[in-house]
Amino acid sequence: MIAAAGLVDFHCHLDLYPDFPTAVEEAENAGVFTLAVTTTPQAWPRNHELAQRTKHVRAALGLHPQLVAERETELDLWDRYLPEARYIGEVGLDAGPRFFKSLEAQKRVFQHVLRRCAEAGDKVITVHSVRSVKAVLDHLEAFLPPDRGKVVLHWFTGTRSEAKRALDLGCYFSINAAMLSNERHGSMVRIIPLDRLLTETDGPFTRTGNRHTKPSDVAVVVEELSQLHQVSAAQIAATVRDNLRSLVNG
Repeated sequence: MIAAAGLVDFHCHLDLYPDFPTAVEEAENAGVFTLAVTTTPQAWPRNHELAQRTKHVRAALGLHPQLVAERETELDLWDRYLPEARYIGEVGLDAGPRFFKSLEAQKRVFQHVLRRCAEAGDKVITVHSVRSVKAVLDHLEAFLPPDRGKVVLHWFTGTRSEAKRALDLGCYFSINAAMLSNERHGSMVRIIPLDRLLTETDGPFTRTGNRHTKPSDVAVVVEELSQLHQVSAAQIAATVRDNLRSLVNG
């Protein structure tokens, strides 16, 4: 297995692990470039504070679509923190059965987020799109001009044609082990050019063996992408680092 140092976990909920400060410390000590996404603006200050002390961890300002029904009122708070945040997430849409009834509210929130990011410019946004890829892409097309921000589609489960549309819009994709173990999603991943790939764990919502996945477990994703594309794990790791650099500095 490839060493964890220098790998990228572009979507991980570090503040949802049993011991948040330890989770940040472990990611830092492993040398994994980790994006600590948040689900509500209230979580931003503590995430931002802990990430600022590290070399490898960065915090993202989020308002999760699954929480919009009870948290839409926190948009003002999200706006207040936006100037402090380079990274935005987790945001997006979720039209799954449990959250479908809040979809119109989710669309209002997502539109607001994209408009504010477009006004601010230079934000990097990690986006949730469960059963709502077309709507997410429609929103990106309408409210975030390509030169006003960068989008990474997290745990993307759309079709091949939707993936191609997202590529045309300039999106990147963060890939986790669960996606690669699903035959349909794995075939979709194959069509994504290597220069648009990032890696993620989505911990602690995924598991490695009998425990919660942590950022260093992203090595598994690198190994599986290596097998999928028939190139070395070291080459995949280097490509993902280059992609992160392009995303952040481009």
